[in-house]
Amino acid sequence: MAILRASTPVGGDSARWSVAPFREIVDEAMRRFADSRTEADAWLAPRLHATLRMVRADAARPDLWNFLALAVAPDYVLWRHLAGGEAKDGAAKKVNSARFVGPHYSQAFARLWWAAEMFRDGHDYRPAERACGNQDMLNTALRLDAIDHKPTALAMVRILEGLAASGASRLGDRVNALCTAVNSVGSTVMYDVVAPDEMPDQDAVTRWVDEAETAPAVPLDRLPDGPGDGTARRSSVDRLTRMFQELCAAAPLRDRSPTAHAHDD
Repeated sequence: MAILRASTPVGGDSARWSVAPFREIVDEAMRRFADSRTEADAWLAPRLHATLRMVRADAARPDLWNFLALAVAPDYVLWRHLAGGEAKDGAAKKVNSARFVGPHYSQAFARLWWAAEMFRDGHDYRPAERACGNQDMLNTALRLDAIDHKPTALAMVRILEGLAASGASRLGDRVNALCTAVNSVGSTVMYDVVAPDEMPDQDAVTRWVDEAETAPAVPLDRLPDGPGDGTARRSSVDRLTRMFQELCAAAPLRDRSPTAHAHDD
């Protein structure tokens, strides 16, 4: 009740602000992935994005995400982010507070919405689904300013797919090394210059948001459709994919040898 009293009403009575559809997909995610909680991210992210139809300015409001995590679905936050195994010294297991009220790359629901936004290719959520299926990509790449450039984000997903398809060892370390390399190179190379892209069709996004009034519930067994604001330029994605393949091949992996751990201690 204290949380509800402290909450700020959302202006307007648009159907897109109804919490019922949001609650339905959250409940479905917990039901489907009861034995594999991390796999819920890839399923929920595109459906969360398509259910909460917003422009980026709306999604940049921390109070909205805080309300969803604290008042609407705190059970999901606990279910998804409570550490497994036994707690040390008999202490109660806890969830990091950032999962409730943290930045967009940590908050339980904001990170999924923004991952779907950054990694989708126009209406196609498949790249976002693949990105969210890898925890290192979701947790690390979402922090990078470079993924605001759509060809960069999609090229990184291609590299992830290639690594996974090849059965590459230490996939998580390789993804983290890729993210570090992309971020480092991005400080000297402007990706939007070497791999230009079209500006998204903002009118298409606005229409998609407005259609929330009559849109049916998101499908549960196939991906929904996102806003048709245009796909990334293929030649730019191809160019960056080749660049990132070279970066990935040269990027050093974290030293996980016993001597390295002893040095870290």
